[in-house]
Amino acid sequence: MNYSNEKIEAMIYLINGYKVMLDSDLAKLYGVETKRLIEQVKRNASRFPGDFLIICTFENLEDLRSQIATANTANTWNHKRRTAPMLFTENGVAMLSTVLNSERAIQINITIMRTFTKLRSFLSMENSLEGRVGNLEKGTNKLFKIVFERLDTIEDQVTPKLPANRKKIGLK
Repeated sequence: MNYSNEKIEAMIYLINGYKVMLDSDLAKLYGVETKRLIEQVKRNASRFPGDFLIICTFENLEDLRSQIATANTANTWNHKRRTAPMLFTENGVAMLSTVLNSERAIQINITIMRTFTKLRSFLSMENSLEGRVGNLEKGTNKLFKIVFERLDTIEDQVTPKLPANRKKIGLK
């Protein structure tokens, strides 16, 4: 089964500042059962430190639920699985390739790594654009400040000074 970058991108979520993939999505990509993937990870637990693998908490499940846009509550997810979902960061996905040694796992892993790299390049472009827009905004603010100050001085010069003892016109 061939997966495109777009399909894989849709399987990447943002949790605790990390871009992560669900164990069940990875199992589907690799063509194995989720429980078999979890078994391999548990057998090789030393290869998956905290920045490679995140075990879902209730708050993480709620964040995932909002990103996946599912109506299922986190409690419903708990009833569908015996264990909390595992979330793999980019490094964790790379480490999975050492644990799962099939040809399909290697090919899928290459595609996933390319997708993460593409997302990272988009993020750096976005940060660059944010900086440029910020600089443009600062320059524009300075320019408008000068324009408004000049308009205030012109207004003071143009506005006629009325005498204090001037007779008021109007209805009483």
